[in-house]
Amino acid sequence: MTLQKKKNLQDQSFNISNKITRIIWGVVYYSLFRFSPTPFFRWRQKILRIFGSSILDTSRVYPSAKIWLPANLTMGSHSTLGPNVNCYNQGHITIEDYVIVSQGVSLCASTHDYNDPLHPLLLKPIHIKNHVWVCAEAFIGPGVVLEDGCVIGARSVAFKNCNSWSVYAGNPAVKLKDRVIFTSKES
Repeated sequence: MTLQKKKNLQDQSFNISNKITRIIWGVVYYSLFRFSPTPFFRWRQKILRIFGSSILDTSRVYPSAKIWLPANLTMGSHSTLGPNVNCYNQGHITIEDYVIVSQGVSLCASTHDYNDPLHPLLLKPIHIKNHVWVCAEAFIGPGVVLEDGCVIGARSVAFKNCNSWSVYAGNPAVKLKDRVIFTSKES
């Protein structure tokens, strides 16, 4: 395949409709979402739904959370995107039930093919399962699955899938120990 054909394929990653949607989202984000009072969780849920997000009424998204494209975000019940979370969801991000994504966390669901001279975009969804806690300022990389009940320690970097009911920390994140298995009363 020639470089020009590859360039044309790369340009198709995000069509004009996607770009216009993100421009409108940016205006709405800074005018109606970002500066809304913290307790207005339902207000922000409604705005996210208008832009295609699948989010339940019991989920909480803080006003300072940055979401690249709401249509690529799914949130289950009683889950939270905390203050200053960077949800860079060019690829889809799924957050199941009873998940806490703490302040300053970065979720990155895309990367580039470094073996190609044009570095085309690769969309790699992130899946965060039930009862996960991603602690403050952690980074969750493209294509990572965080299994039920795992904990990713503060400022840790997860580039690989993490096992259920385990505690991970470090850069790169490594398993430190097991976590007590529990279920919520509602799940």
